[in-house]
Amino acid sequence: QVQLVESGGGSVQTGGSLRLYCVASRSIYNQYCLAWFRQVQGKEREGVATIGIDGTTSYADSVKGRFTISQDNANTLTLSMNSLKPEDTAMYYCAAARFPLGGYWSSALRYDYWGQGTQVTVSS
Repeated sequence: QVQLVESGGGSVQTGGSLRLYCVASRSIYNQYCLAWFRQVQGKEREGVATIGIDGTTSYADSVKGRFTISQDNANTLTLSMNSLKPEDTAMYYCAAARFPLGGYWSSALRYDYWGQGTQVTVSS
């Protein structure tokens, strides 16, 4: 079992930056496939970025070149978000999967552990 807690959300204007953090209850380094998802009320949860057990990263097309996923230490997953747009407004969640997901990383059903979410609001 691992508990995940997100922080760092907030309100920014278009073009601004935010950094989200996901702190795990124990070491997650090289042990889980990790990802950030986001969800707007009434819509499906969308995969934003992932970092695999081997350190490989992948991004949704909508955030490529603007967002960066990284692991700062054994317990912390980070999402650095730049050039934010109003369409980035959502609740952001971190997630962990016990097994490699490869090309299925954006499927929310494949993740075993979730945080409670942190809200990001981008105003125009």
